[in-house]
Amino acid sequence: MSENIADRYKDMIAPVITWDSKVEIVHGEGSWLTGANGKRYLDFSTGISVSGLGHQPAHVKAAIHDQVDKYWHAGGVFLYEPLVKAADRLDEITPPNIDQFFFMNSGAEAVEASVKLARKTSGRQGIIVFRGGFHGRTMGSVSYTTSKSMYRQGYHPLVGSVFVTPFPHPFRWGMTQEEANARALAELELMFKHEVTPGEIAAMLVEPLQGEGGYYPASKEFMDALRAICDEHGILLIVDEVQTGFGRTGDWFTSTVYDVKPDVLVMGKAIANGLPLSAVGASKELLSKWPPGSHGSTYGGNPICCAACTATIEALHDVVPNVPKLSDHAFGRFQELNETHHTIGDVRGLGLMIGVELVGEGRTPDPDAFKAVSKLALDKGMFILNCGPDGNVIRFIPPLNVSTDELDLGIDIIDEALTEYEGS
Repeated sequence: MSENIADRYKDMIAPVITWDSKVEIVHGEGSWLTGANGKRYLDFSTGISVSGLGHQPAHVKAAIHDQVDKYWHAGGVFLYEPLVKAADRLDEITPPNIDQFFFMNSGAEAVEASVKLARKTSGRQGIIVFRGGFHGRTMGSVSYTTSKSMYRQGYHPLVGSVFVTPFPHPFRWGMTQEEANARALAELELMFKHEVTPGEIAAMLVEPLQGEGGYYPASKEFMDALRAICDEHGILLIVDEVQTGFGRTGDWFTSTVYDVKPDVLVMGKAIANGLPLSAVGASKELLSKWPPGSHGSTYGGNPICCAACTATIEALHDVVPNVPKLSDHAFGRFQELNETHHTIGDVRGLGLMIGVELVGEGRTPDPDAFKAVSKLALDKGMFILNCGPDGNVIRFIPPLNVSTDELDLGIDIIDEALTEYEGS
């Protein structure tokens, strides 16, 4: 980063907002970024799982330019086609029971809106969330977020009637997936026995594959069990697919991968390949119970963002079917690395949402390993991010249209970085 820009960042940008590196980027195209010094970087951070099609995908870029030349704000004052077209595209790819939508600007806003919907329409106030989940940073959404305690520190009292129950973490618990599922479900039943009755619960809010919490897949069996419990007690199942949606886990949504029906589907991040947009989908029957004016947004459903959403979905139609093949290749490579690097404790995930947990003796989390590996990777020309409460899990999230050669290059860099770290 040039000295002048670095100084201006320090002077003008509040330190509460942090960056993972001090690299100044001046251009991005496909899976690659170019720094101010001319160095090229493989971008396997994808803006925290946002740029599913990489940087500047042609079809999305053209749609943005076309809409800019027409108008770029509506604010809920008049009708406009991009909003309806984006909803039409979502209707084509979401589970069959999800057939009506409204748009927000960010994942946190969409989560907040989904909880408001559940509380207003059910007449109940309790919300069940799962330990390790991440649902945003606003006062409401941070009340549902337990991936790291620091996100909640200093903001109490949080939103009330939020009940936290364990999510299956088989590797950390030293269990099989089946054992971890059983433990988590048993704790949920104890919650109903000791803390809150099911009849007071409006919704369960769950990530089908935890993101910030460490890239732990829920498993189909666990999601099926939650669906059954919700059906038994008249509880809405809100599935937060902000990070897992739009092809990231091998199909359009992880709900589809697991064949589990959400009552409310929360979407964001990759929905418009980098433009600020999110959405909530539910059945027309449920949404008809939410009175007009009970929620709103000045910028939600911005015309340019909706145009980008439509174009993103259109472009992903040719990309999503290839994700399972790329996933198999990546998992195969990482399993090989798991056998040769003692620092790797576990490799898990779905599709191209892969967590590589770095550990020390006795499977203890090793955040220093990630710090070293990420620095070495950056020196070698690749951006990677971490996740998990200890910051020790490599969050492997390349663009979904990454080439096999680029995928191998990224894994080779991680291999080399781990070799250097273990030899130091």
